Amino acid sequence: MGRLITVADSADPRLADYVRLRDVQLRKSLEAEHGLFIAEGEKVIRRAVETGYPVRSLLMAPRWLDPLADLLERVDAPVYVADDAVLEGIVGFPVHRGALASMARRPLPPVPELVAAARRVLVLEDLVDHGNVGAIFRCAAALGVDAVVLSPRCADPLYRRSVKVSMGAVFAIPYARMTDWHHGLGELRTAGHRLLALTPDQSAVPIEKAVWGERVALMLGTEGDGLSSRWLKAADEAVCIPMSPGAMARGVDSLNVVAAASIACYGLMRS
Repeated sequence: MGRLITVADSADPRLADYVRLRDVQLRKSLEAEHGLFIAEGEKVIRRAVETGYPVRSLLMAPRWLDPLADLLERVDAPVYVADDAVLEGIVGFPVHRGALASMARRPLPPVPELVAAARRVLVLEDLVDHGNVGAIFRCAAALGVDAVVLSPRCADPLYRRSVKVSMGAVFAIPYARMTDWHHGLGELRTAGHRLLALTPDQSAVPIEKAVWGERVALMLGTEGDGLSSRWLKAADEAVCIPMSPGAMARGVDSLNVVAAASIACYGLMRS
């Protein structure tokens, strides 16, 4: 059972896991060094626990003790309780959801191991916005994609904003990170995946007419420039989501990456 500890000082060193949650550079360093991530809100915390992530500690306002009582009975970790002012002093903003958990990360599988049994894979190249990554994971999980593969420079799915935007969907779909951008796609091809590159270029094959195959890896590029020329050339086929001619005439020639991912995942799973 969780050990309840009342905290009155935002500088308490036991709360180091939760310090300055909006400081991206600090959090990247701290979370990588200690192998942790932060789950925020009751639903997300429950999903993290239910999928087997170990709890390092919890931090919450007193009003959350009752709603989370059943979970606290199953958790063997300190439960720090503080009023709203102390919470804000620790994390750097008002904690509207009232509850946070510091969770231990689990080792990621190698890409070949992850994709060996996966028929439908989403591959993200260099997406840097944590919110976009979280939203794409939610789309992929909701529509039944088997796995997600990240390029080496892609944003962390377990960063607090990614987890929050995904509503915990980052825990529901397995993922791995490439160690070699130059040759990483070769690991997918070796596993038998046909590589499809999603592009806004309207001269590409409409996604509904693509040749899918038994195993497919659908690649999405970074928010600004899309897929790199190297990955586009490495694809078996470039595919696009057809735009309305009227919209094109008015200068609306593409979707944002999350909207494109939603449509592409739907097509991927219907193929």
